[in-house]
Amino acid sequence: MTVTVKPPAPAAPAPKTELSFRQRLNVWDFKVSPYLYISPFFLLFALVGLFPLIYTFFVSLYDWHLLKGQGDFVGLGNFADVLGDRFFWNSLFNTLSIFLLSAIPQLAGALLIAAVLDQNIRAKTFWRMSVLVPYVVTPVAVALIFTNMFGEEHGLINSILGNFGIDPIQWRTETFPSHVAVASMVNWRWTGYNALILLAAMQSVPREIYESAALDGAGAVRRFFSITLPSIRPTMIFVVITSTIGGLQIFTEPRLLDPTYAGGAQRQFQTTVLYLWEMAFQRQDFGRASAIAWLLFLLIVVFGVVNLALSRRIASSDSRRSRRRAALKGKNK
Repeated sequence: MTVTVKPPAPAAPAPKTELSFRQRLNVWDFKVSPYLYISPFFLLFALVGLFPLIYTFFVSLYDWHLLKGQGDFVGLGNFADVLGDRFFWNSLFNTLSIFLLSAIPQLAGALLIAAVLDQNIRAKTFWRMSVLVPYVVTPVAVALIFTNMFGEEHGLINSILGNFGIDPIQWRTETFPSHVAVASMVNWRWTGYNALILLAAMQSVPREIYESAALDGAGAVRRFFSITLPSIRPTMIFVVITSTIGGLQIFTEPRLLDPTYAGGAQRQFQTTVLYLWEMAFQRQDFGRASAIAWLLFLLIVVFGVVNLALSRRIASSDSRRSRRRAALKGKNK
């Protein structure tokens, strides 16, 4: 006698409960509200960043006059004219020279100031706030101070050098001295600002790591290079990239150093942005000025990508070294 067992009847599907309006509103708020929170940034960027960039490229394709407006379509002719202009390459050389003379000492000085301010010194708040004074001072005041310092006839620096029998330096006439003068203005104004950014990163490093390293016999210099610098590497990358962008866009300091000419009588310290200003408002050629702006934008992108690639390569090499050291320590144990 066979007994047949009937399979259990499938359970009836649970009745679908329709969400109330308040519940649907909560779900919609959970999914959509994050995008609404970040939308003001993208709207502002599209208005003041993306649209001017696209419109500038549109202008660069035309023979565009400052007063007459849009002219004939020339395609990439403005780019070809700018690339064939020796004044553009001269401005590019001046920009890169001033950038190197300002960015490297500026980063080194900011690191040194941040490391000193990170120590347990008296009146820390006062010293940390005082490094912002050059940044707060208006560029016009900075230009007036440094114009008197770098004066060729009665400047402060030449007067001091004259006491030692050194001939006066032509700070505005010769190329390299003029680059040093402009770079000094940039360094004086921005070193303290970058130092505070690096100081904030140093403050976030746990103090226990320094105490352990000190107990192991590591000195202050060794702790700085082995603990501080690797710990603040992301902030260092940020400072390097922002300094690169600012250094390639330098305009105010060389413009105020010699207000008569756009970068000196012989264009000896005319930067690319200063050359762009001359092309747009003195020559009244907006088409070529827009082409210069786009070439400068591409140059900044290239420098930013190179900086990011180098920083990631250094970080990956450091991580490989640390893994090798850990493996060697494990084998020795």
